Amino acid sequence: MTESWVIDDGGTAPVSSEVVLEALRARVGRGRLETWLISSSGRSLGFVTNTERAMVTLLEAEGDPGEHAVVPGAVGSSKGFVLSDGQHDEYPDEDTVPIGEAFRLVEHIVGTGTWPADARWVADR
Repeated sequence: MTESWVIDDGGTAPVSSEVVLEALRARVGRGRLETWLISSSGRSLGFVTNTERAMVTLLEAEGDPGEHAVVPGAVGSSKGFVLSDGQHDEYPDEDTVPIGEAFRLVEHIVGTGTWPADARWVADR
């Protein structure tokens, strides 16, 4: 069986790789800067952005520290990551990626279940 993903907002409709970017862009446009997708196998894919950069995380199960996309050697940090509970976060730029890259990563993971071969990520386990 192929893994399917849904946006964790109470909906049950699967989100394909063909429409996930449209859904993320619409949510960001409405000020929803944090989105979680849940897979049929129990994995979670997190996306939180400040509209310029994004943190992309992939968790194998609830409680898993997971893994996240990185830009090794990036200098500085960025503010404006607003979580769904209203918390405002700041992350090192090394632990986030430009939003275009984040969209590419999410689209690929939703479509294939894995990071793209050229993606840079680290395990937090």
